[in-house]
Parts: sequence; C-alpha cells; structure tokens
Amino acid sequence: MSTDPLLQPYQLKHLTLRNRIITTSHEPAYPEDGMPKALYRAYHVERAKAGVALTMTAGSAAVSRDSPPVFNNVLAWKDEVVGWLRDLTDECHEHGAAVMIQLTHLGRRTRWDKADWLPVVSPSHEREPAHRAFPKQIEDWDIERIVKDYVDAAERMKYAGLDGLELQAYGHLMDQFWSPLTNTLDGPYGGSLENRMRFTFEILRGIRQRCGEDFLVGIRYTGDETLPGGIDANEGMTISQLLKDSGLVDFLNVIRGHIETDAGLTDVIPIQGMRNSPHLDFAGEIRSATGFPTFHAAKIPDVATARHAIASGKVDMIGMTRAHMTDPHIVRKIIEKREEEIRPCVGANYCLDRIYQGGAAYCIHNAATGRETTMPHDIPRAAVPRKVVIVGTGPAGLEAARVAGERGHRVKVFEAADRPGGQIRLTAQNERRREMISIIDWRMAQCERLGVEFAFNTWVEADTVLAEEPDVVIVATGGLPHTEILSQGNDLTVSTWDIISGDVKPGRQVLIFDDAGDHAALQAAEVIARSGAGVEIVTPDRAFSAEVMAMNLVPYMRTLQDLDVTFTVTYRVDRVERRDGRLVATFKSDYGPVHKERIVDQVVVNHGTVPLDDLYFELRPQSKNDGAVEHQDLIAGKPQNIVTNPAGRFQLFRIGDAVAARNTHAAIYDALRLMKDL
Repeated sequence: MSTDPLLQPYQLKHLTLRNRIITTSHEPAYPEDGMPKALYRAYHVERAKAGVALTMTAGSAAVSRDSPPVFNNVLAWKDEVVGWLRDLTDECHEHGAAVMIQLTHLGRRTRWDKADWLPVVSPSHEREPAHRAFPKQIEDWDIERIVKDYVDAAERMKYAGLDGLELQAYGHLMDQFWSPLTNTLDGPYGGSLENRMRFTFEILRGIRQRCGEDFLVGIRYTGDETLPGGIDANEGMTISQLLKDSGLVDFLNVIRGHIETDAGLTDVIPIQGMRNSPHLDFAGEIRSATGFPTFHAAKIPDVATARHAIASGKVDMIGMTRAHMTDPHIVRKIIEKREEEIRPCVGANYCLDRIYQGGAAYCIHNAATGRETTMPHDIPRAAVPRKVVIVGTGPAGLEAARVAGERGHRVKVFEAADRPGGQIRLTAQNERRREMISIIDWRMAQCERLGVEFAFNTWVEADTVLAEEPDVVIVATGGLPHTEILSQGNDLTVSTWDIISGDVKPGRQVLIFDDAGDHAALQAAEVIARSGAGVEIVTPDRAFSAEVMAMNLVPYMRTLQDLDVTFTVTYRVDRVERRDGRLVATFKSDYGPVHKERIVDQVVVNHGTVPLDDLYFELRPQSKNDGAVEHQDLIAGKPQNIVTNPAGRFQLFRIGDAVAARNTHAAIYDALRLMKDL
C-alpha cells in the first residue's frame, strides 16, 4: 500500500473514493444539443481510466427552462439527459471512478435573450454586470416551480446511476438568496439569514424525500463573498455550520469570492501570475470548524500543492480540475512514480476564457483535451520508423518533435538560437507570464527522454536539411513582427517585440498601435509604463485586446490602470511623420472621416507576425508533396499520402506561425494532428 497522502482512499458515507484527487464540476462546453454525448463522455472517461477518484460533470447543469446557459451547458431539465448520463456514468464506473454532477439555476447569471426568452429571475432587481440582464424579482410561484425543478433534476441524476450531485451556490440563484447584496425580498425568503437560507433547505429536503439517503448530496458554495455588505467570513462559517447541522448534505465544497464581474471571477479561479491555492487555508478553516467532509479546488496546479492540501488535513478531497485538462493522466503518473512526466498546467486559462466567449474549452498546450474522440493523449508507435527533420523549437516544432519521438521515429531538430522557445521565451520575460516557459521545458524533457537530437546555434539552409537525408521535413520557423502597415512612416516605428525583448528602450510619451489584440501589446505597455513613460494604446476595434479574453485581461488591467495607461478604441493609426524632433501620428477611423493627431516620442506597432518561410519555399521543389496537405485526411486522422512529385526526396510540411500568425494552441494542434499519423 502506498503511503502517499494523495493515494489514500476516502470514505464518503457509503461511497469509497479510491484516492483524494477529484476533478470538480466544470463545463467544458462539449455537449451537443445540451446533452453529454460521445465527446463529453470520452473526456470524462479519459480521466476515469487514468485513476481520478471522482469526476464531477456538468458545471452548472440547468434545472429550469428559465435558467438558459450562456454557453453550452448540460440541460438537466430534459428527460433525455438520463440516457446520456447513464452511458457516461457506467463507463466511468467500469474504470473505478465515481461520478457526480452539479445542478443549478443561474438566476440573474444569464442573459435575457437566450433560449426561450423567458424573464430572468432573482431575489432582487440587481443586474449582474457580466451578463447584463435586469432580472424580475422572483415571486412565490417562481420559487415553488424552481424548487420542483431542482428535485425533478436530482431524480433524473439518480435514475442515470450517478453517485450523487452537488448544488451550486456561488453567483447563482441559490446564493443570490443568501447574499444581502442580491436579496431584497421580505420574509419568508428575505431578511434574516434563516429566511435567506429557506430556499436552499426546501430544495435539499425535496431532494432527500425524492432520492433517499443513499444518494450523495453536497453543495459548492462561497463561504465569503469578499464584498462590502455581502456574505462575510463569519456569516459564511454560520452557513457552513447550518448546512452540516441540517443533516441534508454529505459534503461541503468551499470557495471564496464572487463571480459577477471578470475581476471577481478571476480572483475565485486565479490564472497564471496569480498566487497558487489562494483559498486553501480558508477551506481548511471551515473544515476545522465543522469537522465535516470538505472538498476544495482553486488553482491547485501541481501535485506538491495537492499533496500538502491533504497531508496537512486542510481538506478531504482536492480538486485538480484545470490541471487534469492539461494532463488527464496525473493520478496514473503519481501511482507509477512518474510525476516528473506530468504535463504542467501553466495557468494560461485558455480553457475558461474560451467558454466564456462561447467556445469549447481547450488547453493551451494539450490539443487532445476536448478532442478525445479524434486526438490521442497516448501517442501510438508507428509501424515503420522514419527520419524526421524539424526546423524550429517554438511550441509547434517541439510538439512535432515530441510526437514524432513517441511514434518511434528518428528525429533531429535544428534551431538558429542558442535556446528553445521561440515566441514563448519572449512572452515568459513578463513576470506574470513566466509560467508559459513550462510549455517549452516540459517538451524538451520529453524529447530528451525519447532520444530526440538537437542542433542549436544553427542557421538552416536547404543543403543542411538535404544532408540529413530525411523522409519528412517539418518547417516550424515561426514568424517575425509585421510592422509595415502604415501608409507612411513605417521606418519610424518599432515593434512590440523590440520593447518586450529590451532591444529598444521606451520613449517618454509612447503610442502603441494595436491591430492584433493579443498579449504583446499589453506586455509592451506594461514595460513602457513601468519605465515612467506615458502610454496610450490605440486600436481600430470597438474593444481592446480582443484576443486576450476576459480573465486574462484582469491582471493586466489592474496593473495598467494603476500606471495610468490610456485606451482609445475605434481609431486606426494611418501614418507617422517626424516633426520638430518628435513623432506625429495621424489617426483615421473605419467608421467615418476623421482626422486626429498625437504628438509622441515613440510609436510601437502590434500587428501579428508574417511567416518566416524562405526555407519552406526553398525545399518545396524537392519534396514529394510540394508542401501540400490533404485536409480531408488531416481531419479524418489519416496519414498524408499526397505525391505530386514522384522524384521528390521527402514529405514537406510547415506548421505554426510559419503558416500564419495564430496562437500557441493552434501551433501545438497543427503539430499533434499532423504528426500523430506520421
């Protein structure tokens, strides 16, 4: 028997959980028509078969029609959901994992124009800033039907064979009743804490009466809203004790904070550059005071932190949810004493930021997550080893090298610089984003394990590649900043890369023209503003930094607002000219004829990259496929067999920014789906 605290079983009432690691309820937005079909099932099964003790499905599965998801959630109010969840549960059970689900009514945390356009309800008329709906103040007949909806949904979950469920009570209808900030009702559901908790206890009693004592029921809730006038830590402790003493719940799943704004949500679920496990001690205080089974998850990115959470007795079960999106096989690797091979979560939050913009959750550097029906987490060996030459050691090149190595090919990688990393090494110079370098470090460690050969400080010409007599050549040379975009004065500008790298010192009054909307403009702005310079970021878009997305924007804004950076939207820098020893930037607008000028000392341009593709075009005439990719085979997961030049010496492909400016995930996905069938 292992002595590892994480690998000890835990007895939750009648259910034995095989270890202490869970994935807490989260909605990766993989349902089809609101149902957890094949992809949803495959996602959870992947983690179950790798050893997780409990996989919690469906963050915020909707119990009522007037709780329309703002992104692709499971619809627990439909009877149809039972069959799909039974299939998922049965398969996870076969692999030894318990399965639960989270049920909720969103209350005001939705939009008024979703699904059936039913009125949004809440215990007050207070609008939620994130989703902008002004709710109807809930009436007695609303409460009656919603309580019934909760109980009906719970019964569906029991029929589906789940081990239990948890109710969501942070930012949703249930704790909108709890909080004085969002409950302006008179009694019996408003006023005193007892009244504000009444709705919750009516639901819990109904579930117990319908589903019995053996169906596990927990609640994931905020024990401290950290808002003036809201639920504070003392009231949160009282709530915790009331829940325990009710005899209606089997576990508490504790968080701290509020989620009605982007900033609040980011503090509850911190991203890279923010403190790890910021609410673990708070969860531990609640467990200590109540002596009740306590779960917790909030930026527990690594095994050491998780192990501490259990070994110190702070919680009984620890959630590593985003970490399992990065590597679904964490538990298996712990058991096999291969912790060093765990793919690290870098906190980039590409997963959550995507779902809040209506997309599916994808990990920034595991392109198989969310694609389990088409992409492998474990790379199979190739039938015939081949010689593969890769040029470039950014995320695309290193992922190509890793996957080719796993396939058993002989791999050699060339890099012009003295170290790997490409644009990520530049990105990681920002203290807030230094965790990104783990994307590179992990792949280098895997390549070393797999015997991949590297040649650094090597500028590659076509002859260099041909001398290796390759069967396959992958060009992953990335791109260079695209700054030639003005009608006049391009030679007077510098790129964001120049600023971030330190190759160019900031001016005193600086204008950043951001026509890409990605991290580079914000990183450059921070470097410049910290130097004491004045900074204005100008974008032609109607909102700034669109590619950065909501939760990633929060830490930047806290810093840049503190440094008094100005943001100007809907204007385009047209030209720059020198006048009286300074620079004059002239604006125009896509919305109509305008003329504005700014007099500054420096103009910085952020317009993505242009491919560094000379080598690719040099090699094309000698390749078998002329660099072409058969898209249908790529999508279907079949090998590339195009032959346009029978006299060619090798297959040739390019990936990542050597094709076009995109992002890290796109570069890694390019490599994985091409190389997995090579």
